[in-house]
Amino acid sequence: MAQLDYIKEIAKYGLENDQKRLLSVLNELIEHSKKTKKLNFAIQLQSILKDSLRYQKSNSLLKVGSETHLNRIEDKEISELILEKITSDYSLNDIVTDSKIYDDLKFFIEEHNKIDILHQFGLPVSNKLLLHGPSGCGKTLASYVIAGELNKMMVVINLGAIVSSKLGETSKNLSKIFKKAALDDCIIFLDEFDSLGKVRDYSQDHGEMKRVVNTILQLFDYLPQNSIVIAATNQKDMLDEALLRRFDNIIGFQLPTEIEIKKLIELTLKNGKFQFDNKAAANRIIKQSIGLSYYSIQKTLIGAIKRTLFAAANAQNILSNKIDTNIWKKLIETEKDSLNI
Repeated sequence: MAQLDYIKEIAKYGLENDQKRLLSVLNELIEHSKKTKKLNFAIQLQSILKDSLRYQKSNSLLKVGSETHLNRIEDKEISELILEKITSDYSLNDIVTDSKIYDDLKFFIEEHNKIDILHQFGLPVSNKLLLHGPSGCGKTLASYVIAGELNKMMVVINLGAIVSSKLGETSKNLSKIFKKAALDDCIIFLDEFDSLGKVRDYSQDHGEMKRVVNTILQLFDYLPQNSIVIAATNQKDMLDEALLRRFDNIIGFQLPTEIEIKKLIELTLKNGKFQFDNKAAANRIIKQSIGLSYYSIQKTLIGAIKRTLFAAANAQNILSNKIDTNIWKKLIETEKDSLNI
């Protein structure tokens, strides 16, 4: 049966309020999506189905203080702490970085794809990963690549917001998030991880911050091996040494070299619709771009493509076009000025 047929049946049983058949068709569609390699769609459907069933179970009359009532409150509190739940189509082919970082990411992914082999021989699985380095250099993209390669949902948490606004509840909230992610087989992505290490910089209760650090240490120590935590920070030096020791892998990202800038441009222009109007000028701009992040360089290049298109007389009918290198050069200069580079 084709995907369209499944959708028709889902609509039919949904409108007829036939939940038994609706759930059956949904599960069939999930399996069909897996077989046809639409894995992210399958993951999203599974998450929606699981959350809906959990909500229905707790949506009947509840006794205040009962376990179901408390679980429902806890689910609501956790959802407020999560920035987003995402799936990813990114793979290792979508990231430009140096060979060491690429190999480290590839090996981390391989460990989890072959976790049964490691369990068979009683070997530990690396499941705590720290990514550090300047903004715009690939830390978040690397987490998307891991989620995409492993076909896992990723729960994105902004620790900076939790710590600054709810310091007294941080330990409890972190425990809830880790517990839920382990049950749902999600990747936990902790952004602004240095927020946990700035104990001496907080004018608030230092004792509470130390308790938060102790909580995260305990959560790391008892993390199931099939669960994954990825933390990202721009300020590795601010982290407590005890926190750093808990990570199985620490990967440092750097600003791109000239070679990596060229690879980034090739990846950005891989569809072949755009070329530079002056290759020699483009090479000079690449050298001029050294010192900027991957994000800044790609942003200016895409901006140059858009401005080139808008300047064309019949932009809607263009199938291929030359990128105006003068426009790109000006955007690079503006970006460097704005960042004081």
